[in-house]
Amino acid sequence: MNIGIPSEIAPGENRVAMTPANVAVFTGRGHRVVVQAGAGDAAGYPDSAFVEAGAEIGSDRDAIFANAEIVLQVQGFGANAVNSEQDLARVRPGQLLMASMDPLAAPQAAAQVAERGATAVALELVPRISRAQSMDVLSSMATLAGYKAVLTAAMASPRIFPMLMTAAGTLQPARVFVMGAGVAGLQACATAKRLGAVVEAYDVRPAAQEQILSVGAKPIELDLDTGTSEGSGGYAKEQGEEFLARQRELMTEVIAQQDVVITTAAVPGAKSPILVTADMVKAMKPGSVIVDLAAERGGNCELTEQGKTVIVHGVTIIGPENVPATVEYHASQMYGKNLENLLNLMLSEEEQLNLNFDDEVIAGTVVAHAGEVVHPHMRKLLGLPDLAAADAAPAN
Repeated sequence: MNIGIPSEIAPGENRVAMTPANVAVFTGRGHRVVVQAGAGDAAGYPDSAFVEAGAEIGSDRDAIFANAEIVLQVQGFGANAVNSEQDLARVRPGQLLMASMDPLAAPQAAAQVAERGATAVALELVPRISRAQSMDVLSSMATLAGYKAVLTAAMASPRIFPMLMTAAGTLQPARVFVMGAGVAGLQACATAKRLGAVVEAYDVRPAAQEQILSVGAKPIELDLDTGTSEGSGGYAKEQGEEFLARQRELMTEVIAQQDVVITTAAVPGAKSPILVTADMVKAMKPGSVIVDLAAERGGNCELTEQGKTVIVHGVTIIGPENVPATVEYHASQMYGKNLENLLNLMLSEEEQLNLNFDDEVIAGTVVAHAGEVVHPHMRKLLGLPDLAAADAAPAN
């Protein structure tokens, strides 16, 4: 197979879809891999490293798309809403595109690829089952986002995190509160704990309490009915306004005691719930810091401004964008390994593309194929009728 890895064109995207170590796996099995010149430079992977891994370096983006049977990207159509249309014109029938596509928020991207006659794999849709853990891009990137959020908060805070007993007196540890105990939240808890902070965390899902304890944090319990808080795949379920209002009321006192608040609550394909209101911010200590990892989905803090750092009532509120791209070396390593494992699943023993739609991982991630949007949920989002069973599961 001919595999193409173009450079990322989304503003601020420093990652590369595969590292030389991933590329070597496929060149070693006889595949031709062409990497666009400079594609890995920002992530710390120079062209020379890809050449050593058996790849070819190409300077012509048009040629890479024209010759590749499989195109691998970090931010594909949908995920890159700024300038990806120039690549859409390069897509040809029969081509396989594998990338993050933000499919639940931008389902039209699947329809656009289908119109080009290509096959699209949206990496965010990898099902959260044991067999697919090694392919789960969302979890990999969330791990790094949780880690970096704590470092970002530590840099912005006027307080140090650990307790220090010195000749000049004892410095009390910072209090860090993490809202949302998914992958990002748990990593944030663990990182803050390693830095010496007193860490507390809250998640609407009762099952998360044990996980919070496992990373050295203390779970905060609120007097709320959380019986219907968990949806499919282990994600938090979107809650009604009455529930959220009561949650905010109880949370105000908790947040007022914190030095750092890190929010991570996101619902796939939906606007992030407001967990920290303007009144809560007003009640916080001067010099406190909020890092809102949900900023790209509207933010968990009412005062968050996406991509900006603002100071309101003496509280620093940081709304970062594309956090994994700020730790691009290891983000590329993790993303590339996830992509490698998923692509391996789609190749036959003869090293040819073999999309077996009886496999729930393949059926769950392929959003466009043979001129149709084949993913049932994506069709629903687009207002399309259900496909007949035979059409929804093509043989190849």
